[in-house]
Amino acid sequence: MRNFHSFHIETSGRTGGKMKAYCPQCREQRRNKRDKSLSVNLDNGLCHCHHCGWSVCVPDSAELRERARKSRPAVPTHFHRPVFNPSALSLSERTGRWLVETRCIPASVVSALRITEQTEMMPQSGAPENCVCFNYFEDGQLVNVKYRSAAKHFKMVTGAELIPYNIDSILGTPECIITEGELDAASFLAIGRTDAVSVPSGANANLTWLDRFVETHFEGKRLVYIAVDTDAAGLKLRAELLRRLGAERCRIVTYGPGCKDANEHLVKYGADSLRIALSQAEEVPLEGVFTADDCADELRALYENGFGPGADTGWENFDKLCTLELQRLLVITGVPGSGKSEWVDEFVLRLCLRHDWRIGFFSPENAPITYHLRKLAEKLTACRFQPGCGMTEELYTQVTRYIADHVTHILPKESFTAETILSKGRELVARKGIRILVIDPLNRLEHSIPPGQTETQYLSTLLNQLSGFATRNHCLVVLVAHPRKMNRNAMTGQTPCPEMYDINGSADFYNKADFGLVVERDDAVGVVRVHVEKVKFKHLGQKGEAQFVYDPVSGRYLPCEEDKSPQTPVEQRVRGTVFDNSGWLNKLKVEN
Repeated sequence: MRNFHSFHIETSGRTGGKMKAYCPQCREQRRNKRDKSLSVNLDNGLCHCHHCGWSVCVPDSAELRERARKSRPAVPTHFHRPVFNPSALSLSERTGRWLVETRCIPASVVSALRITEQTEMMPQSGAPENCVCFNYFEDGQLVNVKYRSAAKHFKMVTGAELIPYNIDSILGTPECIITEGELDAASFLAIGRTDAVSVPSGANANLTWLDRFVETHFEGKRLVYIAVDTDAAGLKLRAELLRRLGAERCRIVTYGPGCKDANEHLVKYGADSLRIALSQAEEVPLEGVFTADDCADELRALYENGFGPGADTGWENFDKLCTLELQRLLVITGVPGSGKSEWVDEFVLRLCLRHDWRIGFFSPENAPITYHLRKLAEKLTACRFQPGCGMTEELYTQVTRYIADHVTHILPKESFTAETILSKGRELVARKGIRILVIDPLNRLEHSIPPGQTETQYLSTLLNQLSGFATRNHCLVVLVAHPRKMNRNAMTGQTPCPEMYDINGSADFYNKADFGLVVERDDAVGVVRVHVEKVKFKHLGQKGEAQFVYDPVSGRYLPCEEDKSPQTPVEQRVRGTVFDNSGWLNKLKVEN
């Protein structure tokens, strides 16, 4: 948990998603003190004020413990510094001396990395500056360039792809080192390693650039050294790399007092000391074992921040009853034809739009995948997915690009077992950074009950697997499960609304879920009711019912009110419908 209160940021106790808050730096000086200009990402701690520009990354308890943890001190020693030889490099003497003598990068490494220099117009100064050019190659071809001036102004080539620096060096190697800067990668080359890369955009927890290289360059690694900076942003980057690449094969490199990165350590202590720091890289601390001291910072943050709601969907009537957190299992049920899948599609799309939670779908009933993508596109745009119905070529490109970046489908050729789906889900966490895994429906999984185990025991184990996946991978798992056969009332001809305990196979669907929802469709009234039957933690919501009208044109669920008075004619019971025909991607563009 992150202690936003210690930075004077009031979050009203919310625990997940994104929100707006008052900026503690500029609010008192502003005329409009009611403007919430501070964007707060409760998941990664990043905060930015759109009025004064103040930014901060609020660390969580694990990051605070890491800061406080005493690293093995590196003892300064006298060491031989490289000397610049003007004939060894085709660089100006000033740049060559800075790289070789000031930053202690040998000329052979500078040459191997093909570092150059040139004059570039830098946006920070608005003037031409002499820059060191860190050239990004893939398969020997130049893909991008990072320019760094003496004033520490940076830029990269506009429109060029972001790829890891020195990526060719780790293709097919059993190990690799991931750093936060080009000079840090060069520092490990200076001590004799050849398998060091740098992230392309500094300490940024958005690892979209990693997606393309996970399978080809990182998947087969026996050991991955995480050698990023030890400041707050670097710790956030480290956490996301561990999540994506798997903590079990990673080692953490620390640099000792007074050093936040590999190049600082090299300059201060020399190559031999940096080799020792690498050899002393530690395993990721054991998960699942805690003492009271381990929880001290988190308890303090909980005490000061208080409890509050989680991530909202934008449906006000639903958000009053239920808000979401990651690391949770949500189970949803309803009789066939009630619209469970349709409602879940909009539910997860809203979470994705508002909180950037990417989605992985296992939804074989929505096959072929293009049909499902069409439905998602119509929900996002409120337009029919065909020319001449509001879907322009520009809008088509925009919505398909957004879906390609944020939605992935799991559809194995053969095996539909839970183990296969969860394995693919783990790969999507690594490659795509998904935060939501949808399994729709449960009965399309291939179930094989082990001999001697009852169906109830098997389902209990399966639900444990799903909850464990959510916890380990910091995801929200959404499980759609059908109820047992609900018999029609002989007198009224109506099928009763099921409850969570009616889900076919086990009462554990209710017992082990963190959230339990039931979708009920009443065609006579023209309303869809979503019953919130379980919210495990009371600060996230309560039991209740939210009503919606389904719009067949956009595929959206429109919040409404229902008058259940027997005196009110059936056709007049729905009122207060909140219509929405806006393009959600345009709203997203404005908000960002």
